[in-house]
Amino acid sequence: MATMDQDTLKALMSISFKHKGISFDKNYTSPELIDAVEHMEIREDDVFLVTYPKSGTVWTQQILSLIVNEGHRNGTEQINNMERAPWIETNFYNGDFKSRPSPRLFTSHLPYFLMPKDLRFKKGKVVYVCRNPKDAVVSYYHFIKMNPNIKCTVNWETFLDFFMTGKVFCGSWFDHVRGWYTHKEDFNILIVTFEELKKDLRSNVLKICKFLDISLDDKAIDIVVEKATFKNMKHDSLANYEFIPNNMLDKNKGAFLRKGIIGDWKNLMTVAQNEMFDKVYKEKIGDLPMKITWELNEETAS
Repeated sequence: MATMDQDTLKALMSISFKHKGISFDKNYTSPELIDAVEHMEIREDDVFLVTYPKSGTVWTQQILSLIVNEGHRNGTEQINNMERAPWIETNFYNGDFKSRPSPRLFTSHLPYFLMPKDLRFKKGKVVYVCRNPKDAVVSYYHFIKMNPNIKCTVNWETFLDFFMTGKVFCGSWFDHVRGWYTHKEDFNILIVTFEELKKDLRSNVLKICKFLDISLDDKAIDIVVEKATFKNMKHDSLANYEFIPNNMLDKNKGAFLRKGIIGDWKNLMTVAQNEMFDKVYKEKIGDLPMKITWELNEETAS
């Protein structure tokens, strides 16, 4: 591991707190909010999108909201996706979850053991999206540099070390994925990958519709797929998160939706870092029967 850059270390530590073994950003949540999630009242038709950060969360928010909200597909509703599928551990808009009409969509980065307890009785549905961790850490690095509360230049080697040791917000990618994967029998859950969505969006939209027991005709499916392409989301003001104020995300330092590609890690990781990453991956999660796509010829993706 690289020597810690002290400025990056101090900056990240200054805005974080640890709760039940997981690091969180103190500007957006609290131990009380996180603990309250456990007692959240669940409806049978609730849908929870769960991801580790920078794993296709906003993309899947768009897909789910387009599937569930017919008015959204028809372009008659001006509601952004953060409001359509709010984070349960932050509740940015101070909304009353109980008053939301069914079916309710929610979003979370929480590990399985901090989620609403009723989900463990297979009440409600979970769509869990996993992304290859090399691309996730690179995307996370570019994202963390946009955090206006971090007053220094974030060092890549230090951030990679934090990611590998679970010191970033939402904890370890390895623990997050292992926890959800090994406890999937406890939940009514569909696990999809960012890479599967990238390779064949339409078939995965159909898979999600089937899981949600929502039947859409071919025209509606076409609209979902079209509006959920990265190119179109980039210019969709309700989906691209450009509506987030600069005091939450400094958009002068980058775009929330950056590239949306597979294999971008090759543009930043050194050979030594990649070898180290492979070793840690094998040690921490190599025993799971998961198929990870590390790179993809973009021309073959739909």
